[in-house]
Amino acid sequence: MKPVVSAFNAWTCIVISIFGIIILSTIGGMFATNHHSMMGSTEDPPDGKKVATAVFGAVVVYAVFLLFCGCQALMHKRQSGRGEIALR
Repeated sequence: MKPVVSAFNAWTCIVISIFGIIILSTIGGMFATNHHSMMGSTEDPPDGKKVATAVFGAVVVYAVFLLFCGCQALMHKRQSGRGEIALR
């Protein structure tokens, strides 16, 4: 198989995905526990659990991107000359 994205884009996607997973997991956890910094204002949503569910859904999307980009990076590493599988 050939990679779909470039090596630079794959590694950039990995870094952004890891950052997104960490940040969104923290925010989702704060909404899930109705933390006062997220739920203390009059303009905040009334149900923190529903917001946490939506945020954790975004974490799943970032995890799928991480899996895809990780596979792309491994394909680039394999094609770099060491361990390349070629049918000729």
